[in-house]
Amino acid sequence: MTFEYHVAKNGSDLNEGTKLNPFLTINQAASVATAGDTIIVHEGEYREWVKPKNSGLSKTRRIIYKAADGEKVAIKGSERIKDWQQVEGTVWKTTLPNAFFGDYNPYKEEIFGDWVVYNPGRHLGDVYLNGKSFYEAENMEQVKNPTVQTEVLDHWTDKVVPVHNPVQTKYVWFAETDENTTTIYANFHEEDPTQELVEINVRKCCFYPEETGINYITVRGFEMAQAATPWTPPTADQPGLLGPHWSKGWVIEDNIIHDSKCSAISIGKEASTGNNYRSKRKDKPGYQYQLESVFLAEHAGWTKEKIGSHIIRNNTIYDCGQNGIVGHLGCVFSEIYNNHIYHIGLKREFYGHEIAGIKLHAPIDVQIHHNRIHDCSLGTWLDWQTQGTRVSSNLYYRNNRDLFVEVSSGPFIIDHNILTADYALDNHAQGGAYVNNLIRGKMVHRKMLDRPTPYHVPHSTQVAGFAATYGGDDRYFNNIFISDEGLENVGTDHYNGYPTSLEEYIEIVHENPGDHEAFNKVEQPVYINHNAYLNGAKSFEREDGKITADQFDPQLSITEQGNEVYLSCVLPDDFEKMLGEVQTTQTLNRVRIVDADFESPDGSEITLDTDYLGDKRSEKSVLGPISKLQKGKNHIKVWG
Repeated sequence: MTFEYHVAKNGSDLNEGTKLNPFLTINQAASVATAGDTIIVHEGEYREWVKPKNSGLSKTRRIIYKAADGEKVAIKGSERIKDWQQVEGTVWKTTLPNAFFGDYNPYKEEIFGDWVVYNPGRHLGDVYLNGKSFYEAENMEQVKNPTVQTEVLDHWTDKVVPVHNPVQTKYVWFAETDENTTTIYANFHEEDPTQELVEINVRKCCFYPEETGINYITVRGFEMAQAATPWTPPTADQPGLLGPHWSKGWVIEDNIIHDSKCSAISIGKEASTGNNYRSKRKDKPGYQYQLESVFLAEHAGWTKEKIGSHIIRNNTIYDCGQNGIVGHLGCVFSEIYNNHIYHIGLKREFYGHEIAGIKLHAPIDVQIHHNRIHDCSLGTWLDWQTQGTRVSSNLYYRNNRDLFVEVSSGPFIIDHNILTADYALDNHAQGGAYVNNLIRGKMVHRKMLDRPTPYHVPHSTQVAGFAATYGGDDRYFNNIFISDEGLENVGTDHYNGYPTSLEEYIEIVHENPGDHEAFNKVEQPVYINHNAYLNGAKSFEREDGKITADQFDPQLSITEQGNEVYLSCVLPDDFEKMLGEVQTTQTLNRVRIVDADFESPDGSEITLDTDYLGDKRSEKSVLGPISKLQKGKNHIKVWG
């Protein structure tokens, strides 16, 4: 027998949870709901950390948490503060007993953990005025005399970049804590905080189980915001504002998620497999602890039967300090699609090597498709064990970088994407297939010989071996590469000197004496054919069947009209004359290190015959992500 429980702001936790007599809190419903039950939450703000207690049992016997149809339901990790006293000019303060925060005070807790590179004493707290977040000052002088900062240093590229929404930088806060109280100072300028909506971060999460193994949960239709989430590197516990906490089979759909101090949705690891030991113990590199976490996870039941297989779809995620979606190990076999992710990692109050719209480690068989990702520090970063992963038909624009694949041996597929950032692609991996993409922007190709990383039995978490990243073993077919003034390294010419078949590679290797030393010296084979190079993009020297138009400017632009996004470009007169073949398991060649084919997650052969817009390609069709591209002017809706 299944039940439908109701939660409403006029309810009571002493009620039975019916529509006529609803509960007051979502947690009360969570404490009684079991497999097959549905929890319907009615309109209003719920300031609580929802901690699911019970697990669903299967895809069809799950526990569903949903906002009532047509009703706006917000779950917040913040509390409203009305008690402000004016200190000096436009600076106000509020003093709260530490008991107000319980055992987790975000104004004591600093941004801390492995791979945090820059943090001038900033904390997990935040202050919001009518929904807009402030910036944490480093001292009281900055609160009294805030300056508008229009540019900051991007620590990864060492370039100065614009601050997102720089007018907000004048709104700042600073906190002092002692044994008994926490005092928060804020500069509200012309606003009176006693008359406006002012909120502060209080709780770590909005919807996140305390226990692991809470499986088959659906979370649908909520707004979730303003959580004091901690830094989430791959070597630590990874709580997000929302997430399954080392479980299986969650569906997270149709939500609006924003203002997480660090990460919004986490599908990552838990604490027993390592928790910032590099930063705490300081005795081994983070790389070593990350290796250990993979084996600790195996001992903790990291298998397809127990972990992962989540669906994250149709969500809007924005204004988070570290990640829109994050996960190490716990993300395996998941599907992430139709999400709109933006304004991630742009406040730059802190910085580390784990920031992106989507940042996944060990995304085995994860399918990332049809997402709109823009105005992020980095769009998507796939790091370690990118195997069986497919990134398909995603729209990237106005990011500082679009896509980064690191220290992985494949096979992985990057197909039918639109990448338009000035810095489009970081390829520090091997064994990838880049098919039918539009790539406008800088491309960086690097080897990583000093960090051997695991690879797996295909479609499994079982470790099969370790390998350094030699560079190469990549495939580029049917792509359109576009350079522009001031851009460099656009195209495939960085593979010049690489062999073009496994047979040629083996022959060269065995002309060199030694064992592993020979493999370190010889470039891996690459398979590059039927690409277009426009406006100065450069081709691989041994490529056959290509279009080269050095002086042709396609006038590429991405424009927004409301929630719709359009791609405009001009293509050469001979564009339609060269057609690319549909790529399949049979044409892409097995990857060398893993000795595995490019396949679907279920092990069946894959055929890349569906374009960005969902149209079926003929056996031969035009290059790029959209099969109806044509010579001359193109103006195509690519979102909305």
